[in-house]
Amino acid sequence: MQFPRRQRVCVLGSTGSIGTNTLDVMSRHPERYEVFALTAHSRVDALFEQCVRWRPRFAVLPEAAQAASLQDRLRREDLPTEVLCGPQALADMAAHPQVDAVMAAIVGAAGLPPCLAAARAGKRLLLANKEALVVGGALFMRAVEQGGATLLPIDSEHSAIFQCLPEDRSAWRQRIDHIVLTASGGPFRQRDPASLRDVTPDQACAHPNWVMGRKISVDSATMMNKALEVIEARWLFDLSPEQIRVVIHPQSIIHSMVVCRDNSVLAQLGTPDMRVPIAYGLAWPERVESGASCLDFTALSALTFEPADDTRYPGLRLAWDTLTGPAGSTAVLNAANEVAVAAFLAGTIRFDQIHSVNARTLETLVIERGSTESLEGLLALDARAREAAAQAANTTLA
Repeated sequence: MQFPRRQRVCVLGSTGSIGTNTLDVMSRHPERYEVFALTAHSRVDALFEQCVRWRPRFAVLPEAAQAASLQDRLRREDLPTEVLCGPQALADMAAHPQVDAVMAAIVGAAGLPPCLAAARAGKRLLLANKEALVVGGALFMRAVEQGGATLLPIDSEHSAIFQCLPEDRSAWRQRIDHIVLTASGGPFRQRDPASLRDVTPDQACAHPNWVMGRKISVDSATMMNKALEVIEARWLFDLSPEQIRVVIHPQSIIHSMVVCRDNSVLAQLGTPDMRVPIAYGLAWPERVESGASCLDFTALSALTFEPADDTRYPGLRLAWDTLTGPAGSTAVLNAANEVAVAAFLAGTIRFDQIHSVNARTLETLVIERGSTESLEGLLALDARAREAAAQAANTTLA
């Protein structure tokens, strides 16, 4: 596929690990890609440096004071970037008529509105924000279909599944028996579950294979990240919950597998480097150089697999519970988990209490009819779930 001009890319969450890796891949192909817009949440200095390097047309920050400060710094450097602020600006950038591709790398439910805007505007949407599907579910997938967007998964596991399937999506259902998402097991895979109450935030964020942000690292340690990926896979590949399985694969070399109806297994392998799925998403259906190192099969240790331990990872089961529960349950789980992880990172609850907060929120919150039928309803449900989770965290602390 030859593009008549360079693709204009909007990177939502450009200062995080996915955002910086996206810019690294783009830097290797200046003839193919140009940066149109960059957005960040709090790392204003990092966003300034990116604006100096990439000279985007727009930059977006959450608060007006942040935006004014950045705009002043850019003007002193005689740079052309216009700085905007607020959630509406995020959505406007994602749907901007001059944008060809959107990298959705914002962490959490805050990424849902701009992802919906990109989908409705028919963009090539590189989805690293799993919460768009965990929270948005059917509403988000309808927006993709109605807007004519091209949805490309960026999570390494979902990208692996996507790479193992034919381009013709109508053939997926006939081919797939089930899929297997792999998980490293995180930093506590071999630790006594009884000792996890004493885990510190720094220990939980020390992932053995991947370099990630603190929230996602904690989710990997609890396996809530994998629970959210199960939910995401249900929507991405139109699968029933029973068709999605998880296995521990400590080496993180096989990124996920498709088990076909004839029981043959297709797998995607590679080094644990997010630039591979990012490059695949940017260039699909082509492939371009990513910057990742190639696997050396002669130097690989054994590839091993283990079942996920329900005692060590009790939160993983919540994926299937919420997928078979009332509509909106997955959105409640996501909101509760964001609150619980923030409380753990702030030192107000223990590591082993994250699951308690999530489970208690799901048990106590009554989901109102129609909550999932609009963005406004989902955001209201998200807010109610966060309030309930905060109360659960306070009760847990007491």
